[in-house]
Order: sequence, then C-alpha cells, then structure tokens
Amino acid sequence: MNDTRLIAVGKPDGGCALLFPAPGCGLTLEQIAEKDVPAGLLWRIVAPAELPGADEDFFDAWTYDAGTGKVGVDLARAREVTKARLRREREPLLAALDVQFMRALEAGQDTRAIAAEKQRLRDVPQLVDKPATLAELRALRAAA
Repeated sequence: MNDTRLIAVGKPDGGCALLFPAPGCGLTLEQIAEKDVPAGLLWRIVAPAELPGADEDFFDAWTYDAGTGKVGVDLARAREVTKARLRREREPLLAALDVQFMRALEAGQDTRAIAAEKQRLRDVPQLVDKPATLAELRALRAAA
C-alpha cells in the first residue's frame, strides 16, 4: 500500500492522534481505522497537507474538530507546550548560574547580576501569556 494519507483520530480531551499505517500491511485505511481506533472515537482519513505541518512544535496542542474532522492547533494548549519547552531550556542555564553564584559568594564578589539573571529565567514561562500567534510562541527562548 503506497498511500501517503493518515488517519486523524479525535481524542476524548479534544486533542488529536495520528495513525500511520504500516507499509505493505495489506489493509485499506478504512480497515485499519475500524480495527485500531477505539470505539466511540471519531476519525477521518487525511492527507499530510491537511495537517498543521508547520506546527509540529505544537503537536501536543493539535485538536480534532468533531464537526468538520479538521485538525487544528489550540492556542491555549500551545502556550502550555511552550511553557514546558521554556522550562526545559532554562534548566541547564539555571544550573550554570547556580555554580557561578556559589563561586562568586566564595570569592566575596557581587552576586546581584547573577541573581537578577536567575530571576529573569524564573520569569520566562510567564512570557507565553503575551503572544497572540503560534509564530510568536515559537520565537520565545529562555536564553537572552
């Protein structure tokens, strides 16, 4: 089977899952969906072009519209995905600043700049409340 289409499945929480058929399985997409999609969940066969492909960064924010069967991206969920990414990005930066802070303390040096940068990094996840578009969320970074 050389079909490049996929099966989009609406999840109970409004999200979206994708089924990728195994090459050469010998089943049609309809047969796969009937076999593998849990009872009660809506599904639709989609072409990759119908998916928000540029938003793979936000796959966990994808939604399945039960009325139309279309896959989209929920901005509120995308904000949560971005917060989690920013927290992962800042973790090693905070760890490095902790080392710098301790060394500065031991040497009797001023630690205010280090403390200010640590606070800036702690505040980074709050930045996701301002952007109005996915592109703006994607552009946010923990590093200054």
